[in-house]
Amino acid sequence: MAGVLPYGRFTHAVVWGIPESFGAPAEGDAGGDANGGGGTDLAKAQRQFGVLTGALRQKVGLQLIEIPPDSALPDSWRIEDVAVVVGDTALMTRPWKQQRRSEAEAVRRVLTELNMTVVEMGGEEGGSGGATLEGSDVLFTGKEFFVGISSHTNHRGAEVLADTFRDFAVSTVPVCGGMRLKNICSMGGPDTIIISNSEGAKKTLRMMEQLTDHHYDVLTVPEDAAANCVYIRGPSKVDFLLHRPSEECPDSAPAFQKLTDYTLLPTACSEASKLGGALSSFCLLINRKLQL
Repeated sequence: MAGVLPYGRFTHAVVWGIPESFGAPAEGDAGGDANGGGGTDLAKAQRQFGVLTGALRQKVGLQLIEIPPDSALPDSWRIEDVAVVVGDTALMTRPWKQQRRSEAEAVRRVLTELNMTVVEMGGEEGGSGGATLEGSDVLFTGKEFFVGISSHTNHRGAEVLADTFRDFAVSTVPVCGGMRLKNICSMGGPDTIIISNSEGAKKTLRMMEQLTDHHYDVLTVPEDAAANCVYIRGPSKVDFLLHRPSEECPDSAPAFQKLTDYTLLPTACSEASKLGGALSSFCLLINRKLQL
C-alpha cells in the first residue's frame, strides 16, 4: 500500500480533548465497556490527558492536533475508535453505539486536512449493512491486521477493513468479557506483541499465533491494564513506549524494564480505565512522510 513506512514511525498525533460530560452514562451503554463508568474524576482525567499529550508533543516530538472537547459527545476522547489509519489511508469506522457515529465528522475533517485518503465505512442503505468496527479492536502489526470480534466489532466490520487495506492479511480473533482487543494486547515494537497474562488473553494469543505467517516476540505482563501501550519511533529516531506507571500496574513494572533500548514514558490512565479505555484510546498516530 502506498505511503506505508516502517512500523511505528509517526509524525503527527490527533487527539480529542476530555469533555465536561466525561464518564456520564449514555444511551446504549448496556452490554458495553468492561469496568463500567462509576466514580470517574473529571479534573484528574483532564490532568492525565494533559500529561499524555505533553509527552507526545514535547518528549516524542510529534506534531499534535487537538480537537476541542465537545460535551455533546461524551465518548469522543476515544478517538482511536473512530478511524483506522495505515499509511496514507484512513478508514472511518462505524462504532457500536449509534450516538458515537457523529464523532466521525470532526475527525474526518482533520484527516482530510492532512491529505489522507479517507474511506467511508458507511452503514446506511446500500452501505455496509450491519457492520460495526471500532479501532480499539484493531491491532495493526506493520505486517498484518488482527481484528477482535467483541461486543463492539463484528465480522462484517472486519470484512470492510480487509476490503480497504487489501495489501495486508486480516485475521479475526475472539475477545471475551466485554473487553476490546487492545485492552489485552498492543504492539511494543515492530515485531513485539505485549499481552496480558490472563486466561482470555492467552487464548487470543494462541489464536493469533495459529493464524499468522510471521514471528513475533511476546512480552507478557501480569495485569490486563498494562498490556495496552503506545510504541512510537519518533522523528528523532528514538524508540519510545508509553505505558502504565508502577502506581497503576505495580506487578508489570519489571517487564517493561527489560526493554533496555527504549525510552520508557510511564503515563497514567486510571480515569479512562474506569470506562474501559486505555492509553491508545486517546490518539490517532499518523505519518505524513512528505513532512519528515
